[in-house]
Amino acid sequence: MIPKTSSQLAVLVGGALEGAGDIAFTGLSSLADATEHEATFITSDAHAKLWEHSRARIAIVGNQVKSQLSNSPTKSALSSTSTQSAQIQARALIRVDNADLAVAKVLEFFAPPTTLPAVGAHASAVIDASAIIGTDARIGALVSVGAGSHIGNSCVLHAGARIAANVTLGEGCVIHSNAFIDERCVLGARVIIHASAVIGGDGFGYRPAADGKSLTRIPHTGNVVLDDDVEIGANTCVDRAKFGSTKIGAGTKIDNLCQIAHGCRIGRMTVIAGMSGLAGSVTVGNGVQIGGYCGIGDHKTIGDGVRLAAKSAVMNDIPAGATWGGMPAQDIREELRVIAAIRKLPQWSRKLRTLLEEQTKDSAKDPLKGPSKVQ
Repeated sequence: MIPKTSSQLAVLVGGALEGAGDIAFTGLSSLADATEHEATFITSDAHAKLWEHSRARIAIVGNQVKSQLSNSPTKSALSSTSTQSAQIQARALIRVDNADLAVAKVLEFFAPPTTLPAVGAHASAVIDASAIIGTDARIGALVSVGAGSHIGNSCVLHAGARIAANVTLGEGCVIHSNAFIDERCVLGARVIIHASAVIGGDGFGYRPAADGKSLTRIPHTGNVVLDDDVEIGANTCVDRAKFGSTKIGAGTKIDNLCQIAHGCRIGRMTVIAGMSGLAGSVTVGNGVQIGGYCGIGDHKTIGDGVRLAAKSAVMNDIPAGATWGGMPAQDIREELRVIAAIRKLPQWSRKLRTLLEEQTKDSAKDPLKGPSKVQ
């Protein structure tokens, strides 16, 4: 049941209610945008400063927030008219261990329903006679399923999705519009492929021809294996291996516009943000966090639990548990020292120029003295 009051919201998220339990609300919004009819959330002390000025009457607050928060309305939170002011009375705080997870749970109730194809196959879908379609599968308009492919129970193939020959989809997979799964690829259960992603395209492999006048294309005979609960973002490409499999472990999430090259091995519960690229045969461990716009050179190994700052260029292996950043990437502590030094260069440059000018004046006054050494 969708929660409608502050007390019901507290029960849903398993939080401790402070303040009135009968405050009605109709949805969630940010601190800055919430109306008096919406709940909001506070995840840090920096955000907590906005609570005083927010019109929201209910806030989900993470226990890591140490700022003092009031249940009483402030003047800035009240509307200018007396009628509206009368509607804004007590406030409520709901304390939880993790505000982000609590908000995710609430959003599940308020999210608009997803439009799905009807159970069965649309009349315009093209399904090879040898393909196996599981029970309760939903296959939308203009979908194609190739020979020998197996679509698991309760899978959803949105309009325009393309499944090539001999592909296996586990139960509950969702393939969004215009995504393409190439031949012999294997997807586990509940895998989500977003719009226009390509799984199993040829790897990028060429060598100079014997005559030195052209490039010889190297065939890629492997496939891609995505374990259970993997999610691949829109327009991301995961290339098939030269031989064997390009493999992505269970629960890993890859953002939009990423490139995973042939032969990469990515572990479990790893997250890769948008615009990142992995060159061929990169190995990434479990629980790794890769920021946006990162590039990782071929055959590099990224250990378990590594954190990689956005726009990092990885040219060396990274040990487990390390935090790296920079171009080229290095231990983040060293990188921050480098950044601090670079920011001081204008100041040092001015000091050096002043010193040189003073030495030039001294030399002009006493030509026999000559320039002194700069300490």
